[in-house]
Amino acid sequence: MFDKLSLTENRYEEINEKLMDPAIINDNVQYRDLMKEYKNLTPIVEKYREYKSCKNAFEEAKELLEEGGLDKDFKEVVQEEFDVNKEKLGQISEELKVLLLPKDPNDERSVIMEIRGGAGGEEAALFAHSLYRMYSMYAEKQGWKVDIINLNETELGGVKEISFSIEGEGAYSKLKFESGVHRVQRVPETESQGRVHTSTVTVAVLAEVDDVEIEINPTDLQIDTFRASGAGGQHINKTESAIRITHLPTGLVVECQDERSQFKNKDKAMKVLRSRLYEEEQRKQIDMVASERKAQVGTGDRSERIRTYNYPQGRLTDHRIGLTLYHLEDNLNGNLDEVFDALITADQALKLAAESAEN
Repeated sequence: MFDKLSLTENRYEEINEKLMDPAIINDNVQYRDLMKEYKNLTPIVEKYREYKSCKNAFEEAKELLEEGGLDKDFKEVVQEEFDVNKEKLGQISEELKVLLLPKDPNDERSVIMEIRGGAGGEEAALFAHSLYRMYSMYAEKQGWKVDIINLNETELGGVKEISFSIEGEGAYSKLKFESGVHRVQRVPETESQGRVHTSTVTVAVLAEVDDVEIEINPTDLQIDTFRASGAGGQHINKTESAIRITHLPTGLVVECQDERSQFKNKDKAMKVLRSRLYEEEQRKQIDMVASERKAQVGTGDRSERIRTYNYPQGRLTDHRIGLTLYHLEDNLNGNLDEVFDALITADQALKLAAESAEN
């Protein structure tokens, strides 16, 4: 591990020097790529330097204690220095192991999220709207931008399905574990007997990709236009501005009708299509490496039940990691850091265990 850290530090210094080279500064693409690598290496190098500083202090204290001849008061100070740094070394070593885990190449990307009402009819649609609100509020707290791509509403204010983008650095790293079936248990407003109903909503999280990363042959696309429809208001118009794109080789169909401009709807629909094709490609790669599935929290399978929101008990339970919280209203208002941090920590623990088993 420490040989790897030493090489990482050397590379960090090399990039630092390159970033001061006028030729590289004037090359936008090279400068951007080096800055990204520099940023990724910074936390590792800073932690490694902290480790080296701590190790030096530990070794000095150890040497003084072994030499002996210290007066009582000074010996106590040195002993404390020895004990504190010994404990810190173990802690920093574990932190370095986590930092050295292979990074998900998609972690820094923006995302496209798709939410669809499942079992439960109107109640599922109403909860789909609640989930959209929850993710939107979380994104707002992070300073990220939310943009609706496609929306199919119900008369009672629910959402049959909604696609939206969340643009912000690191959005995928936080939201990638949200794919799957979300279950809600609550008393619907239409329930006169006060019985708790169970409904489900499906969430999919796609990494947003650039057009240069996924090459799409225009002849593989069937593009249809139609009039936007919905529960009313801004989603009803008299022109054929809504877009439906069918990717003929895969049969994937994407619709966008949120914008009044046909051009804007087509642009948004293509973003979703690229992200779905990218996801399919990733899924194939994961299926080829079975061990990869075991080294992550959940598979990202849209049919996997991942979480329950129980309104009567004010409870949120994530079934993958056994996490149960009792401040549901707070969570639904976009305060999700505790949930996401727990998922990231559990995922790191699984990957560390997998790596240890291999070595």
